[in-house]
Amino acid sequence: MLRKRSTPWIHQKSRFIIAALAAFGAVVTSYLTIVKLTGGEAACPVTGCDQVLNSPYATVFGLPLPLFGLLAYCTMGTMAVAPWFINPETQKGRRTQVEEWTWLLLFAGGTAMMVFSSYLMYIMAFKIQSFCLYCVVSALSSLTLFILTIVGRELEDIGQLVMTALVVGMVTIIAALAVYAPLNNPVADEGTGYNITTASAPANIALAEHLTQIDAKMYGAYWCTHCQTQKQLFGKEAVSKMPYIECDSSGKNPQPELCQAANIQGYPTWEINGKQYSGVQQLEDLARLSGYTGSRAFGNP
Repeated sequence: MLRKRSTPWIHQKSRFIIAALAAFGAVVTSYLTIVKLTGGEAACPVTGCDQVLNSPYATVFGLPLPLFGLLAYCTMGTMAVAPWFINPETQKGRRTQVEEWTWLLLFAGGTAMMVFSSYLMYIMAFKIQSFCLYCVVSALSSLTLFILTIVGRELEDIGQLVMTALVVGMVTIIAALAVYAPLNNPVADEGTGYNITTASAPANIALAEHLTQIDAKMYGAYWCTHCQTQKQLFGKEAVSKMPYIECDSSGKNPQPELCQAANIQGYPTWEINGKQYSGVQQLEDLARLSGYTGSRAFGNP
């Protein structure tokens, strides 16, 4: 009498593991999405998280990149548990069909997430040149999901999987390059950052000149969105007179050695009278901290 071959445990638990991992990824990306939408700073045990999360690469179509990660994880989790909602006793055929289709979609989704995450790791390491623990965790989660969709059930048609992986991977990388193509425009290549669109009130200009006179410094990076916000508060005319130090070696007139010497942990960081102040500062606060006694009629006429 032939004994029925037992089903490997990974095949029995694969959908549960995928669902659990997708839920974990959804929690991480939900937190990062909230941080981005509220303009806060992510709690991170290592330096560099905010530099990555505030870079222009962290925004796609005007929306936070983690939001798209959240949607991807939710989709993977939904497909993983979809067959569980079909009664195997009364709808066995339908459940089998759903298992087949959702597994192929899980493999395609896992492939896309793995390829896109790999591209983001390249950007983090070679473009932004900083380290984001959340990003690495998400990338490892995507890689694990991809591996689980391969080992999580018995392979029947390896050729179909290879072809699917090639097509999905190619489409994903082409889409990623297209999405980030605007960041490779001449302005970004010159490291000048974004254009300042606001005008400066006379008091803004006077404050910028005062900050320069007392040797205050604003440390930032040309790609930093919070730095852009700070400059917009000053306005175009005042920005040309403010004491700005570019920390990214790809930026215009970079001075990364000064940023390293000052142990700058995030952008922007103000150094006034020997003390550092992180984040965007209102002009009133800068005036108070720096001992500015001129007009306080700040604004952007």
